[in-house]
Amino acid sequence: MPRYRHPLNINVGMIIFAIIFVYMAFSVYTYAKKEKVQFYEVVEGDIVTDYGYTGIILRQEEVQYSDRAGYIHYYVREGKRAAVGARIYSIDETGSLASLLEEKNETNAILTNENFSEVKRLLSSFAMNYSDLDFDMTYSLHSTLDASVSEYVNFNTLESLDSMMGQTGAVFWQVEAPASGVVSYGIDKYESLEPSQITADHFNRSSYAKEITKAGQRIASSDPVYKLITSDDWSIIFPLTEQQLEEYSGRTHLHVIFNSRNLETDGAFSVISGADGKSYGKLDFSQYMVQFISDRYVNFEVEAERMDGLKIPVTAVTSKDFYLIPLEFIAQGGDSSDTGFLKEVYSEKGTSIEFVPVTIYNSTEEYYFIDMGEKSPLKAGDFVIKPDSTERYQIGARESLQGVYNINKGYAVFKQIEILKSNEEYYTIRKGMDYGLSVYDHIVLNADLVYEGQLIYQ
Repeated sequence: MPRYRHPLNINVGMIIFAIIFVYMAFSVYTYAKKEKVQFYEVVEGDIVTDYGYTGIILRQEEVQYSDRAGYIHYYVREGKRAAVGARIYSIDETGSLASLLEEKNETNAILTNENFSEVKRLLSSFAMNYSDLDFDMTYSLHSTLDASVSEYVNFNTLESLDSMMGQTGAVFWQVEAPASGVVSYGIDKYESLEPSQITADHFNRSSYAKEITKAGQRIASSDPVYKLITSDDWSIIFPLTEQQLEEYSGRTHLHVIFNSRNLETDGAFSVISGADGKSYGKLDFSQYMVQFISDRYVNFEVEAERMDGLKIPVTAVTSKDFYLIPLEFIAQGGDSSDTGFLKEVYSEKGTSIEFVPVTIYNSTEEYYFIDMGEKSPLKAGDFVIKPDSTERYQIGARESLQGVYNINKGYAVFKQIEILKSNEEYYTIRKGMDYGLSVYDHIVLNADLVYEGQLIYQ
């Protein structure tokens, strides 16, 4: 007897449910994989790129030399101004003064609060400007501090020097300043360097050396012992790249920031040619010279020129082609306020003129920029008629504009921009442009993800 077979019952509901489930799963997967359209709110602002430099300081420096050998002792501290005829240093040919000072310092080696403040300033400046690439700065600092502390101790003792010498009968030579100026003791052979003599090698600090004669040190005749800076005018020379040359073109002043001194000021700017034929920036100042008296090299920043504009991401910018139509062909649509053009239309009944409204994306002194997309009522080869005239213009000329997609109305609308400044992430664009952007407009963050007229859900 044959086995009974149950009929195959197909559950339509289960099939529909399975189809819906597969569709939803596919939709969720597609949505998850699809790159999302994000927006950016336009803000006012500027791209500020402060360029950092290391420059060489040039001043009016006159090196002074000793006319005899002996032990030197200073009366004027580094960075202090001396008048004509002021005592600068003394030469003790026998060494008796050195012995007296040593004996006096052993019992009264005191540093004042002013001395400690100056040492702290030197250390702070070193820390702010230090770089592993310029390790030689450490040796220069050591020499400067060693000489400074010795000078402080001797200066404090020298206040009673005249009475001491009178009691002992010792004899020494005192040397006075030949001119008024600021005293400095670091000699580096760049004192007579002129801006036109600068080369790239001058910025290689591995070969730079500065000598400081210490108080109590024995010197030979004709040795350099100090220098006088006879003017408050000073300059900084620094190398420039081609990009920086272009950016500073036409500028006569730059805003300079000295972070190590917590100082900001403006300097008169010019471009000079060095002895190696390269271009260098030159900043001229008439104040603050004393604050850099011990420095030949200085680190500083130049604040970029600020522009009043709108700030947008680089990724939001795209380009689009437009038809060009002369300004004199613009027309208005009868009773409406719509702007457009009078298009020549051909039919079996003959030629007629039809007003077509258009969206204008930009204008120059000669042309309007008109959409050339598929939905545009004007196509290449069409003729438009000049109002109140028989003059015709055939559409065909085109030009590209840079712009972004504005999505204020829920769909992508191209808006032109004019870029003023840029970096790797942002553009500063001109604000207040006709047919352009305004503050708080919403634009597509990545222009590559959308097209003109696309609906955007924010």
